[in-house]
Amino acid sequence: MSAEASEQVTDAELVARYRRDPHLFTAVHDRYYRDIYLYVAGRLDTQIAEDLAAETFLLAFDRRDRYDPERGDLRPWLFGIATNLIARHRRKETRHYKALAKLGPEPVVEGHEDRVVTSVAAERLQPQLARALAALSGGERDVLLLVALGQLSYDEVAQALGIAVGTVGSRLSRARSKILALIDKENARE
Repeated sequence: MSAEASEQVTDAELVARYRRDPHLFTAVHDRYYRDIYLYVAGRLDTQIAEDLAAETFLLAFDRRDRYDPERGDLRPWLFGIATNLIARHRRKETRHYKALAKLGPEPVVEGHEDRVVTSVAAERLQPQLARALAALSGGERDVLLLVALGQLSYDEVAQALGIAVGTVGSRLSRARSKILALIDKENARE
């Protein structure tokens, strides 16, 4: 199946095809690997992201008969698997954010004026944001990062984590409030 043809196939059709021919599961990988990799890389680091993204698709392939198209699309299902794998690495993730907070900003890369302004602003906030992310509960961090890094909707986050949409909204609201409060508190100390 060509990349162009696989883009036109719905998730339900893709599932039906790979259930008949497991070799077609590669189309699932081709369609969603980049999204899963970027999400995991944003949560952990690039080396672990490669491993966990690959493990996500290995588990998805092993569990492909358990996927129920009636419960939603493949994308949130895969993000749910990735989030569960990340949970196994949660302590390392928290240490990662604490280490980022201690490092301070990275040097600015020269480039277009807008990129420089964005980089400078991000550099200034990076340690504060890392400390704030480390201070969130696991559930709050999962919801926030699925929305921010995974670009999932509330419904997709609910599906990925197996929680109610209302819980997604409340966790996201708490996470945002905590992050803003921690950053405001640090800015007041400066």
